[in-house]
Amino acid sequence: MIALELAIGIAILQPHHLKKIVIPGTLLLLLAFCIHLTIVMYRQGAMSGNCGCFGQLIPMTPLEAFIKNIVTIGLLIYLFRNISKREKGKDKFIYLLLIYLAMALAVFVFFPFCPCKTYDPAKQNTYSADTVEQNQTFKDTAAISTQDTTGQKIKTNNSKPAKVSDPLIQNENKGPKKTKSIYSDFKTFGNKTVDLDEGKKVICFFSAGCEDCRETATVLNAISKKIEIPPVYVFFMNEETELIPDFFKEAGVSFPYSILEVPVFWQLLGMNADTPGVVLLWNGNLIRFFEGTGQNKFDARDFETACRSM
Repeated sequence: MIALELAIGIAILQPHHLKKIVIPGTLLLLLAFCIHLTIVMYRQGAMSGNCGCFGQLIPMTPLEAFIKNIVTIGLLIYLFRNISKREKGKDKFIYLLLIYLAMALAVFVFFPFCPCKTYDPAKQNTYSADTVEQNQTFKDTAAISTQDTTGQKIKTNNSKPAKVSDPLIQNENKGPKKTKSIYSDFKTFGNKTVDLDEGKKVICFFSAGCEDCRETATVLNAISKKIEIPPVYVFFMNEETELIPDFFKEAGVSFPYSILEVPVFWQLLGMNADTPGVVLLWNGNLIRFFEGTGQNKFDARDFETACRSM
């Protein structure tokens, strides 16, 4: 598609089949884009997200992209009306084919395929539910100086002293020492600004058209009615985003979400992982990681145990 758009841009500058193929083909392509943008604006709003016309280089809202396309269509219609037909036999289709092949080759020459950097959740600061539970027990039995409501220090008299340097030994319910996770740079979820590394969070990686993702969201909603779970934030892959309203409708709950470009989505989830992904995070530390539909798939009982242990 990128090669085709580059080829069209160059083909407009040459005379072969300009009125017969190039301009009509460009108009049809822009018309298809306009229809798609109209659907996106109807379902998600005219000013939501990035249409992806220029990737991340020039972010544009669906409305901005729609206006751009309409202006371009107007210019093409003007051009179509003001150029004359070439004499029969002068137009050579081979020139259009060579332009496209050259652009296709250029895309791979200048932007060769390079796998995204793989993220292995196992290499991040990780505390299992068992570790957190053991730490909580240790905190309850350790000699830790605290303060009562009057500001007076109270010292517990237990046999096992606490190690102040231990990052897990902090005040009640504050959890492990805060660290920077790979999710920390992503702070916008709808109209909210959130620090994912602050406190307890549930981060989900969903595709709006994925049935397993919808089932996982539904289960999370059911669990939240049984026990208190951390706030849930969702990363959606930038595919089939028009299905997001139906996704939440089926799940019976609406979580704050952000839409990520496909390469970024897989870089965060892990190139060897799969959707649905569910991450239990505490102060930036990975407590539990579920992914895909295999052995490491989301397990409601395991998730509940981890939440209760935090």
